[in-house]
Amino acid sequence: MSDSRRRETTAGERTGGHHDCAELTVVEPAVAREDVDSSGRVGAVAYPYRVYEAVATIERPLLSDLDVEYVVSVDRSRRLAVRADVFPETVTERIDDVLVVPSELSDERVREKAEAAVFTWTLRKIAVHSAPEVTFERTVDAYKLYWLASRPDGDVIVDSVRGTESPLED
Repeated sequence: MSDSRRRETTAGERTGGHHDCAELTVVEPAVAREDVDSSGRVGAVAYPYRVYEAVATIERPLLSDLDVEYVVSVDRSRRLAVRADVFPETVTERIDDVLVVPSELSDERVREKAEAAVFTWTLRKIAVHSAPEVTFERTVDAYKLYWLASRPDGDVIVDSVRGTESPLED
């Protein structure tokens, strides 16, 4: 498709699905699309996440309050909240030939999942006398990119952040 016919979209216009080109806020890739070894074209999949920098404050009798910090990454498509090591650096990029996976969770449900995860992690780590107060210091909505590469021995999916590869199963 020629550049003149290619339709550009912004994050606000997306409804999910395939796009020839999209302007997205993404977790900064450690592996560039151009660096992926492929015997054919390299496609892209953009997966939606919301990442929170969270603090659980625990009141302690006779001692000062204890703050426990977490980074919570909520997978908005698979509906999972997982711990992350660091709050990600993001960039806004124009991505060609990308499949944008739609979000399955509302903003309210994403926040509920993050709060529940922080609450559970805190209770597993520390004995508390009352429920911890959960606050969110920073939040970012970003897509994580995966590169789909053709190889002579079969197609693979490459995590753009970690650089890990997995065979792409039919």
